[in-house]
Amino acid sequence: MTTRPEWIDVGAADELAGQPVRELNVAGRRIALSHADGRFGAVSGRCNHVGGPLGQGRLDGEYLVCPWHQYKFHRCNGAGEPGYEGDRVPSYAVKVEHGRVLISGEAATPRGHLPHKPHPLERKPVRAEGPLRVAGISTTIMQADNPRYSTSEALLETALAHAASVGAATQLIRLRELKFRHCEGYYSRSAHACTWPCSITQADENDEMKVVYEAAVHWADVLLIATPIRWGAASSLYFKMIERMNCIQNQITLANRVLIRRKTAAFIVTGGQDNVQAVVGQALAFFSELGFVFPPFPFVAHSLGWSAENMEKNMAQVQTSDDLRAGTRALIERALATAREQVAAAEPQRLERGGRKAHAERPGAPAAES
Repeated sequence: MTTRPEWIDVGAADELAGQPVRELNVAGRRIALSHADGRFGAVSGRCNHVGGPLGQGRLDGEYLVCPWHQYKFHRCNGAGEPGYEGDRVPSYAVKVEHGRVLISGEAATPRGHLPHKPHPLERKPVRAEGPLRVAGISTTIMQADNPRYSTSEALLETALAHAASVGAATQLIRLRELKFRHCEGYYSRSAHACTWPCSITQADENDEMKVVYEAAVHWADVLLIATPIRWGAASSLYFKMIERMNCIQNQITLANRVLIRRKTAAFIVTGGQDNVQAVVGQALAFFSELGFVFPPFPFVAHSLGWSAENMEKNMAQVQTSDDLRAGTRALIERALATAREQVAAAEPQRLERGGRKAHAERPGAPAAES
């Protein structure tokens, strides 16, 4: 067994002092070295939260800020922020001799984790007994004080009413009524920075994206998404939602953990402009990557087309069309039939996604980390 040296030379002090924070590999351990006010500090480069690279972060006064989720630790003693000192990363003694920076080969203080309850969304998805459940999500944007008629939401309400009439439990989620933050791009830093539940939801108890997560992952057998067409695409609120749902899909990428099992999705798309097939095609691709299955003919749609754009006529046609309402009722019946088959089917012990490998190990991490 190789004994770690008592002090390890990591470089020239003048050079290392030129950068406030840097990441070093010291005897197989990832170290966050910082310099401020003429003093060096060294702590473990692995954040307590999900292993984020502290040495790639920034300084906020005397605290290192993790670049993944903004957790903070004292750059010299490793303690968390005031009130959270028990949540700490190991610290290492540092000294300068003959113009060289030396770091102790052994940690001066241990890692510490404050106890915390698991987030409610972390529980294993297990379908509760009871009737089939349909969650309808409206992605139409409007002012609360100035409501207007929404063609997509009107058809969604038709579908939910019909589902309830045949014995299904239903809920209507209007995204515009939820206060939730945009995706903040953690995945762009590292696949491992995109967590389940979403890091935003874990850190911000007021983030109401948890309503969508609860419905999609834990409650619904059928997810029915309704969107208008905006410049040939789904609404911006729809995209705000699905970008935040990347954390569901990323569990498959990281560990082949499929959170969506035996669940059905279907779609309602309306608009005064054309491009129904592109809107539905994107939705089918995205929700299939989460694990949803689809009924035959998985959407209903209405569009006047580009050259016939006339919003008053568009609304009137949806309001008076018995065919659209009948088609919507038929859609939810197909979705419920598919959901019924899915719920009754034996769940596979393991569900593999072909074409991509899971990334169980975080790339670039040293073999040994403290």
